[in-house]
Amino acid sequence: MTPSRRDFIKFVVAGAISSGCPVDLSLLAKAEEKPAALDSEENVICHQVRDLHTFSIPPVSARHDLVIVGGGVSGLTAAHLMPNHDWLLLEKEPHFGGNAYMMDFHGAGYSTGAAFSESEVTVALATELGLKPLPIDNWDGSIINGEFVADTWGAGLDHLPYSPKVRESFKKFRKAMLAINVEKRVRELDNTPLSKFLQGYAPEIKEWFDAYGPSNWGSRSQETSAMVALGDLQAFAGEKRHDERSTWPGGLGALSKRLIEKLEPHKARMVTGATIIAVRPQKSSVEVSYVHGDKITTVAAKAVIMAAPKLIASRTVEGLPQAQRVAMQKIRYAPYPVVNLIYDKVVFDKGYDTWCPGNSFTDFIVADWTIRNKPGYKRAYNILTCYTPMREADRGLLLTDEGARSVAARVLQDVKTVLRSDVDPVEVHIYRRGHPMYMVTPGNHTQVLPLARHPFRRVFFANTDSIGPVSTTSTAIIAARRAVAGVNKLWAGQARAANA
Repeated sequence: MTPSRRDFIKFVVAGAISSGCPVDLSLLAKAEEKPAALDSEENVICHQVRDLHTFSIPPVSARHDLVIVGGGVSGLTAAHLMPNHDWLLLEKEPHFGGNAYMMDFHGAGYSTGAAFSESEVTVALATELGLKPLPIDNWDGSIINGEFVADTWGAGLDHLPYSPKVRESFKKFRKAMLAINVEKRVRELDNTPLSKFLQGYAPEIKEWFDAYGPSNWGSRSQETSAMVALGDLQAFAGEKRHDERSTWPGGLGALSKRLIEKLEPHKARMVTGATIIAVRPQKSSVEVSYVHGDKITTVAAKAVIMAAPKLIASRTVEGLPQAQRVAMQKIRYAPYPVVNLIYDKVVFDKGYDTWCPGNSFTDFIVADWTIRNKPGYKRAYNILTCYTPMREADRGLLLTDEGARSVAARVLQDVKTVLRSDVDPVEVHIYRRGHPMYMVTPGNHTQVLPLARHPFRRVFFANTDSIGPVSTTSTAIIAARRAVAGVNKLWAGQARAANA
């Protein structure tokens, strides 16, 4: 059988499928026997715990002012805000950046996660770090039935490749949803699924939102808070809309990279490949045990910031109130790989973010959109970053390189079909993540997150799932600021008590 051209395309698989170890504290038996040797691969320790391996927790070997668990934007920001304290930053992955992590191909940057920001919070931090935000200035288009439609929910409504009846349904839906006062109906709408508001309209609208929702907040219409979906629709479809989004080549990974550069003088206190297995609040400190290489280490701190998903916090923080632990465990997380197709010729350049309902991926962005017309810039590669959120039941596909490659291969085939192009990329890169984005299910924002994020003794919670309603870089920054403020308030209170 003659091999096809695709047989010669290089597929590169990167990223761990779990964002932390869901450790059951009952498994951490303080046995006398020597702990088993541990592999430093990202998921091995998690799987050992899952398979009921026991760990012997050593005594405290070092003390710090603060331990920060998680080296994504939230953890990096927390460290940045505490320059005059002795902090220790622990990150499970082999690099910092979390969901805002960039990679490059021969100098061409591309995103493996967070794409852009439309928040003054992110812009302010970037500006403080000397990173100039680059405006996107391009409303999202869609490719439907093989046709590109610019500005889908604006002028594009008149050009959707549907029947007049379906186009009219899109317009009626837009008008009805824009008339809803979301701010006055927050709790009601948050506890109502978006699918209720889609009833009576053309099914093509549901299909569009079933692509848009998983990419932006991890869930399809029947599992999406109507508050979030309608609020977002009013932002991008309102009459007074203005595209305030900004980004860089490499997405918001450029912001993570700059934070890491600013923290360079403290790199001795920044540890990658460190998997948390226990966080134990004591009377005057918190003990944190983690695996690094083949060794378990325990350190103590005056306070801890858990800048990791509540999935991890609920299983590792000892003594949490039952109601808070239950709230944390109600938060669901979507598996979310990102596939980058790297071309050595231009295959698409009509818009920044383009939605493709009904495919294995939801949308794709042009990686160098903000600099493509910059004087002196010479484009060597056209990189399309394809966002590929998956159903929870399909998470297992990301466990193996073979499964991950199959996901990437399907995305490549769908992109070729959508673009009606037979051009092959020079390489296909898939970055797999198992639990990166919490799903914005009904009631999550008004009922679950407020209880889940509540500080516990000397432990403060950051990460995007501490703020809501949607997992964004700006909420990661806000969560870090809130946690740091809590730590400073704790220390100030202790200082006043000592001087009383």
